[in-house]
Amino acid sequence: MTIASTLAPIGRRDLHTAWTLTLTAGPAPFEVREVPATVPGTLITDLHAAGLIEDPYLDRHEHDLSWTGECDVLYATTFAWEPTGADRVDLVAASLDTAATVLLNGHRLAEVQNQHRSWRFDVTDALVEGENRLEIRFASPLRTARENETVLGTMPVTGNDLPYNAIRKMACNFGWDWGPVLVTSGIAGPIGLEEWSAARLAEVRPRVTVAEGRGEVALHSLIERADLLDDSALAVTARLRDPAGQLVDETTLETAHDELDLHLSVADPQLWWPRGYGDQPLYTVEIALHDADGTPHDVREHRIGFRTAGVAEEPDEIGTSFTILVNDRPILAKGANWIPDDCFPVRLTAEDYRASITDAVEAGMNILRIWGGGLYESEHLYALCDELGIMVWQDFTLACAAYSELDPLRSEIEAEAREHIVRLAWHPSLVHWNGSNENVEGYHHWGWQEHIPEGAAWGLGYYTELFPALLAELDPTRSYTPTSPYSRPLPADPRNPDHGTVHNWVAWASEEDNDYTRYRDTIPRFSAEFGYQGPANHATIARAITERPLDEDSETMLSHQKAVGGQDKLRRGMAPHLPEVEGFDDFHFATQLNQARALLSGIGHYRSHWPVCSGTIVWQLNDCWPVTSWAAVDGDRRRKLLWYALRDVYAPVLLTIQPRADGPAISLGNDTDEPLSGTLRLRRQRHDGQVLAETTLAARVPARSAATLPVPLPLAAADAPADEVLLVELVELVDTGIRIVHPFAEDRDSALAGEALTVRAEKVEGGVLITAAASSTVRDLCVLADKVDPDATVDRQLVTLLAGESTTVRVRTDAGMDPEAFLADDVLISANDLVARARARTA
Repeated sequence: MTIASTLAPIGRRDLHTAWTLTLTAGPAPFEVREVPATVPGTLITDLHAAGLIEDPYLDRHEHDLSWTGECDVLYATTFAWEPTGADRVDLVAASLDTAATVLLNGHRLAEVQNQHRSWRFDVTDALVEGENRLEIRFASPLRTARENETVLGTMPVTGNDLPYNAIRKMACNFGWDWGPVLVTSGIAGPIGLEEWSAARLAEVRPRVTVAEGRGEVALHSLIERADLLDDSALAVTARLRDPAGQLVDETTLETAHDELDLHLSVADPQLWWPRGYGDQPLYTVEIALHDADGTPHDVREHRIGFRTAGVAEEPDEIGTSFTILVNDRPILAKGANWIPDDCFPVRLTAEDYRASITDAVEAGMNILRIWGGGLYESEHLYALCDELGIMVWQDFTLACAAYSELDPLRSEIEAEAREHIVRLAWHPSLVHWNGSNENVEGYHHWGWQEHIPEGAAWGLGYYTELFPALLAELDPTRSYTPTSPYSRPLPADPRNPDHGTVHNWVAWASEEDNDYTRYRDTIPRFSAEFGYQGPANHATIARAITERPLDEDSETMLSHQKAVGGQDKLRRGMAPHLPEVEGFDDFHFATQLNQARALLSGIGHYRSHWPVCSGTIVWQLNDCWPVTSWAAVDGDRRRKLLWYALRDVYAPVLLTIQPRADGPAISLGNDTDEPLSGTLRLRRQRHDGQVLAETTLAARVPARSAATLPVPLPLAAADAPADEVLLVELVELVDTGIRIVHPFAEDRDSALAGEALTVRAEKVEGGVLITAAASSTVRDLCVLADKVDPDATVDRQLVTLLAGESTTVRVRTDAGMDPEAFLADDVLISANDLVARARARTA
């Protein structure tokens, strides 16, 4: 149930003011009594707002708050109420986090325990005229989870061993390998009174389909009556409006029953497509409940899109495919995993969601996977994805743990799944449901079996029985997989790259060899998780870490590095590619650069094998706080170098050099509707610009496919690898930057020149324009503008120049800084600078 979906004539009154919170039990280091509380909000954010604790995102303050999850919290408010003559008054809460006892004027309304559900309580008889007191008493979530384990049994979890799998609460609130342990409680969504008479629409469940040139909308409506004995006739009217707002169909059904079905249709509907494949026309469905004489009772309005969508898993000569189809067309999935955008999602606004989805759109993505260790997301996110053409893969919220299948946990999981299947069925962007994240892999590969009591159900029944049955009943229009990674038809072998989805973590997590070139070890059918770490942007770190000088290995900095052995993996992962670095600034740049190159390498490899590999969903788009992580956009919403790399590698036309058994090959990917025909110009040259060999090749790539051409022998190998590069460019698209500069040696072994740039900076409208001219090869030129102005952004990063070439980079800033500040050695920086500084240290 979504509170915001209910419009007049039901009376709606928010209860968001005059709340206080009191800690009633637990190991709090100070007394908290009737502190002003924000609703929606949480214990931790309210304590911070009251000045009682430090910002948990800064320094090591997270570690001072280990007690918050052990405390009982009382939220209380008073409000005036006068009877309006309505038959019924309900208290409606979108989310209570988590173990809550709800009391109104001393009457116990309910005890609930599920953050992932909404709640509705009949308070008609509990309200009094005049002042009313509403209390919500939250029990300690950690104590509650431990108590639940005594009933459910102890099941394995991954991470810090907190029992997040024994309570229906956002799992990552208990910490993750990118997130802090900030266990909190609170009223996590809107709460208020709804007053209504006679009847209301308790649920409207859509089934939107397209077949034989018609768009069909089947609406299954459930009616709740204020008087259970009332069997008077009611009418439900449904209308369908096209994207221009014109009425295209209308139907009314009169009934004395409380369950009814209506149908709407339109001939030749405008089809919804993911971005890059077509437009996103959205129709509007209006549903009105009224008496037979027209007296209105309830109204709903939703946007829909007509399309067919889902994943095709078909046996073939390799194994089993995993290809997203929309309107029967294969889609090359280019996207990222999504985690909660804040450790305290109640703080997120519509503008926050738009900013983050814009990050995905402007990076060339067409899909987000809503990861199962977080939440079923806000309507803001799904509506934006509908509008902007971002497909959604939705996990059920079970992740990285075994889950008991005993009640009451099973009943809660079923109830939340029912609610969100119906809620999300309206959204055309939702194309795929997934039962869990890594839970089957954990059972077969992480040693869980020895910790699960013999005969105990550990969650498989949810993934293979409950969820598919619910989807078949409530919304059979999307595809479903039990878990990811998953190898159909080999469930006990979820890591098999020839079948279904994989999560490729070898390239990052291997303790022996975490070189990112290991992405090339396999050719998966679909890579649903893979990533490489890099630090947050400099301004984000400088805000979050107050110690000076900044030290990448200080205790405080490591508090913002949650991955086991993360710093060692960062150093080990860049060692094959970059020279050794000294000092925080060079370490920071080098690790961000290596992260960007890792995903350029991995996605470039996967795209070169399209359609065998039909998609990539990187880990991850966003961060929830300032941290070293796999994200492309950091916790302060600054785009890391990785974001710019993703924009390049997710471009519609992609040119890369790939190692093949017979030598280097050119891969040309064409994710457009038109065949790509043109001339490839190849040139092997020295860093100083001397051309050693050149040729041209004819290239033709059909629409929505990739082609591979071998590099001719005179250009495939270098005479002096340290001093040479191979340039490949598509002549017809040279002005758009469709080219690749391929070095024959890693930077650490190369002869990249220092002092190879002539630069100038000048003020222009809206910021600063930097012009750079190269006298020798310059690899991955970047402008770390947030070091100068924390709010500054740039239009380009990772620019490679050859001898004699020049380019411009525009810095958007309103700070009025001296333009020369953006030319400082630690701001305007490239791989050449790392090489030159290492060379100087050796000398």
